[in-house]
Amino acid sequence: MLDAVLLNMRNHGRIAICGMISQYNLHKPEGVHNLMHLVIKRIRMEGFLVPDYYHLYPKFLEMVIPRIKEGKIIYVEDIAEGIESGPSALIGLFTGRNIGKQVVVVARE
Repeated sequence: MLDAVLLNMRNHGRIAICGMISQYNLHKPEGVHNLMHLVIKRIRMEGFLVPDYYHLYPKFLEMVIPRIKEGKIIYVEDIAEGIESGPSALIGLFTGRNIGKQVVVVARE
């Protein structure tokens, strides 16, 4: 997928990279082609880890919670029902089957 992204990037564009869960269990990770576009288009590509931004979490919550309550931010959950659905829901994370946040409901109160 990064191949197509690089072809369509603007000059001086930026790509933030985090996660890559689809690569975790591959015996041979997928390669990236079209890397010359990083040079030609002067693209900046940088990885990050969530812990790099933990200190900003309280500020994020202060900003985002009111917007969720107002309906200005809408999020999607992919809900699997029952503990027996857990394994296939987890596998779906690695194959891109889920949409949004994957949730497994074990019991409804």
